[in-house]
Amino acid sequence: MSMIHTVRPAIAGEAASTRAILNVLRMWDAIVEWNDLRVTRKCLGQLSDSELDDIGLSRSDIVRLGRAR
Repeated sequence: MSMIHTVRPAIAGEAASTRAILNVLRMWDAIVEWNDLRVTRKCLGQLSDSELDDIGLSRSDIVRLGRAR
């Protein structure tokens, strides 16, 4: 079995622009994740203690959400 391996030289600035785009995407993902967690905590915080108990959570579980990350 033979393999063909081609290498093309990077265009000047291509690697830097790719890194910049990846950094922006990582930042965007972090913001989306933070906002999802914020919305989840807010919704859970509005539930009563008995409603939280029904789904197997307590107030302290809400506080711990996200700290494990």
